[in-house]
Amino acid sequence: MNKNIKIVTLVLVGISQFSLAQIKEERLILDRKREPEVKKIEKKKTSVESEKNYPPKEKEQEPVEYKITNVPMVSDFKTSTIEGEDISPKFNTDSQRNYFQVGYGNYSKFLADGNISHQLDKNTEVGIDVHGITTNGLEKEYDWSSKQSDFNVAAFITSNTEKGKANITADLGNHNYNYYGIYALQPASDVDLKQSYNELKINGYYDFFKNNWINDIRFKSSILADHFDAKETSGEAQINFSKYDLPFLYQEKINADLGVKLATQKSQFELLNKSESQYLIFAMTPKVSFYKGNSYLAIGSDFSFINGKNADKNTPEAKTNNFRWFPFAEVLYEATEQYKFYAGIDGGVKMNSYSSLLQENPFLVSDVVLKPTETKYHFYLGLKGDVDQTFKYDVNAGFSELRNAQFFKANDLFDYVNTLNRSAYNFANTFSAIYDDGTLSEVKGSVQYFPLQNLVLDAELHFMQFKLDHLNEVYYKPVVQTTIGAKYSLLDRKLNLGFKGVFVSERSTNSFSVVTTFPEFSIQEKTKESLPSYLDVNLNADYKINKNFTVFVMGNNLLNKKYEHYLGYKVLGAQVLGGLRIAF
Repeated sequence: MNKNIKIVTLVLVGISQFSLAQIKEERLILDRKREPEVKKIEKKKTSVESEKNYPPKEKEQEPVEYKITNVPMVSDFKTSTIEGEDISPKFNTDSQRNYFQVGYGNYSKFLADGNISHQLDKNTEVGIDVHGITTNGLEKEYDWSSKQSDFNVAAFITSNTEKGKANITADLGNHNYNYYGIYALQPASDVDLKQSYNELKINGYYDFFKNNWINDIRFKSSILADHFDAKETSGEAQINFSKYDLPFLYQEKINADLGVKLATQKSQFELLNKSESQYLIFAMTPKVSFYKGNSYLAIGSDFSFINGKNADKNTPEAKTNNFRWFPFAEVLYEATEQYKFYAGIDGGVKMNSYSSLLQENPFLVSDVVLKPTETKYHFYLGLKGDVDQTFKYDVNAGFSELRNAQFFKANDLFDYVNTLNRSAYNFANTFSAIYDDGTLSEVKGSVQYFPLQNLVLDAELHFMQFKLDHLNEVYYKPVVQTTIGAKYSLLDRKLNLGFKGVFVSERSTNSFSVVTTFPEFSIQEKTKESLPSYLDVNLNADYKINKNFTVFVMGNNLLNKKYEHYLGYKVLGAQVLGGLRIAF
């Protein structure tokens, strides 16, 4: 085993060194989860959710792939991560599902959430999940308000039938915060900086147990409205056809898939330019996969039709109709369980919505231009494996060509009148979405090590570099991001300890300086500023008193660095939150 680990380590180092000489920029997107969990590589079924006694035997034969579970940074003081994932402790998987927990910490941070589910019969379950968190923010750092609060309530029903499994979930979220990141002016302490938005999401699926032509049917929908009367509605429906285990030659088989998706989105803003956009995307994704043992070759395509309408108060409506073809191919060769080589090419369309952009940056002005981002192609190659169920790794490098890649930039004042009696978003304290074409080079590496039965160590490293056609600077995209984590259980798993460290390199931004003149302000823009790199260290612990009561404590940003994730918006310093969880 030690010899294999040494070989894997040498391969990781070799690829990383080679990639450092090739890449120029990076891009990282973090998937957001309900509860925090150390980043890990796990075996996960790609077609169905992993649940007890599910999927059935027919779907257990489908190929297993490694997936990286991404987690947002725990102490970013912004709406996108002040939700449950930033402080809710991660408990043992054997905890009862029904629970309620409360916690309190410095910065007047208060947490209350819970989950209640009920089995109506052996095949049907209903439940509700609630979550709330509030904080008074950086009262000693700013004269004006920086308080925030998040509330979510979700209800679901899940039912197993003879042919498959169905689920419908409705989620209502309320997000309240302030545009507190003011750096160019000095407003009064009672200035109104309020922003908020409400979003209702209704999602559902029906997953067939047997791949008898239809694999699953899924739908998503959302309605969003913010404090400044912006409105956005979206819907998506997808049906995945499939036929698996078709015979092909000796000891080989074929899987055939066809995905059909229809998505719509309409966004309207009432501020500034009063931008409007409406999109319809229709996509078909056929794929054929050839398997021999755990090795396979998959070939397919993505055919997408994009219909768009854009307008604002100064520009007449512009219509676009585009048909796009994106290639898809992937090959994986399993030399042994320890060494699996893979390579491929893919692409597709990602619709940028007001909702999705607020998840990344809640301090957007309520008037943004929305365009779909197209990955014309994305080449990648990598190596992954599992060494004696003790050491798991996945390292890969990729190169993409992008159309309308999306970034953020800081906004100027929207009027230059020499007065501080202005709107919440008019202090050079908001951001807008900008787009450009270009290429992206990146390298990712993840490892997970199990030296003991009750100890897990993991790490993830991500390099990326953009080369854009028109923008001279790539704003808010770190070239390097690294996470290191550990989880340790002792006292027969009654005591659980956790650690996570996050390092993010410098990020470029633009900024503005204001000089007071009468009767107007004089504004100067700097197009090449840098936000310093930072290291965010986090610890957590929970102790299970008995099967019903657990106490927990969380320490976030323990180095007490009030770094800025976005210009002007300092995050909370060192935070300690403790509480009690009741399971029933």
